[in-house]
Amino acid sequence: MSSEDSDFYGDDEVMIDLKARVKEYDVDGWWDEYAALDTPLKLQARKKEVVDASHLHNPYAGMRHAWQLTETVEDFLERVPPATTDQTPDDPWIWICNPYIKRKKKREAANQMIRGGEDEAPEEEGADLGSVLEGGMARLHFASEFINFCRSSGNKPAIIARECRKAGTDAAKDILDLAKGHRVRCGKWMLFCNVFQVNEVWGVVAKATANNELGIAAKVAPRSTTDKRTDRLICVYTADFSDTKDVRRVAEKLKQLGLIQSNGRPLYYKPDVYTYLGIAHGNPWEIRASIYDTTSMLGKA
Repeated sequence: MSSEDSDFYGDDEVMIDLKARVKEYDVDGWWDEYAALDTPLKLQARKKEVVDASHLHNPYAGMRHAWQLTETVEDFLERVPPATTDQTPDDPWIWICNPYIKRKKKREAANQMIRGGEDEAPEEEGADLGSVLEGGMARLHFASEFINFCRSSGNKPAIIARECRKAGTDAAKDILDLAKGHRVRCGKWMLFCNVFQVNEVWGVVAKATANNELGIAAKVAPRSTTDKRTDRLICVYTADFSDTKDVRRVAEKLKQLGLIQSNGRPLYYKPDVYTYLGIAHGNPWEIRASIYDTTSMLGKA
């Protein structure tokens, strides 16, 4: 070996030692230990970018049936496809958040203490759900008393029907005002699709939600082992039911994504406060269970 080579590689003893170490090196063992690592070159080869998630938020962090910031949306959709993912008591829905909007963590939210309201939208900071429930139930009780009085008043049926409807309408307005004042403002567009379409439709909603194109969150019903209906419900949540500009924007985006057909059935929008108070279709106060629909908001064109 020349003097120049020995300066570069080392002397003869160093070379002998290096060759021995190379011969003894366990290449297979190294691959077993490190092959799964996402090195920068491997990420580049897969055309994946290293995303800085420090400014992103996920109220569903750690939930098995929810999208995690550590996975791509595509991986999430493959991991829990709604068509074949079974519903369980611990996982009654599949969730995805808008990571650009900060909301209270689901496990810390006050709605976790309300039976039937545990799976509504993630709460905003400062929400006073307790006051809304107390005031809302009192207002509905007052409406019930008035309706019972009207029905036993002996007035003409047309007058009774008119006054009962007005009692429900007035109660609904007061409840919505109460909810807005106490920052219980979330609501959702409700979209139904059949089981054969649910993976595709949910994929469109999930990607748009994660990309900050829809609302604050979305959820889809997984496969039920008891309910044999073929329709699946997808809810697309917005931050404020009283913000009609934003509610309309989300509806227009859903239409742009091909999820609202001009000749199909309309979508309906329901505020979460109605769910918390048990105001559903056919309620005794004759309150409409939804406050908007896409036909009225977007027209038929």
